[in-house]
Amino acid sequence: MNCAQTVLSTYSEIFGLDRNVALMLAQGFGRGMGRGENNCGAVSGAYMVIGLAHRISPDNPRLNLEKIYEMTQVFNRKFTELHSSLICCELIGYDLSTPEGLTEARRNSVFSTVCPGFVRDSAKILESLLGID
Repeated sequence: MNCAQTVLSTYSEIFGLDRNVALMLAQGFGRGMGRGENNCGAVSGAYMVIGLAHRISPDNPRLNLEKIYEMTQVFNRKFTELHSSLICCELIGYDLSTPEGLTEARRNSVFSTVCPGFVRDSAKILESLLGID
C-alpha cells in the first residue's frame, strides 16, 4: 500500500467506508499524487479521514466545510511543526517527478524507511484531532 492508502484504510471502517473502497480511492494519492510535487500521501489520506469523520447534511452539504477546513489547517500546522513541510519531495529529499529521482528513492528504500514515520505522525495527529482511541 502507499502512504495515503495506509492512512485512509486504517480509519475507513470506523467512519463507515469499506476498507477495499478506501484502498481504491487512495491509490492515486501516494508519492505526492504520483509526482512528489504535491502533499505527502499520508497528509492526503488524513484529509480524507477528516472528511469521513463529518457527515454531510442532506439539506445543506456545505454545512461542515468550514469545520473541516479548520481541522485540515490544524492538521497542517501540527504536521509541519514535526516535519517542516507537507510536500512529498521536500519530506523525502528526492524528486519523484523524474525517473532518476524515483529510482534513487527506491534504491535508498525511502518508501519503507522514511515514509512510515509520516504515516505514524499523520495517524497520531488524526487521533488527537478526532478523539480516536
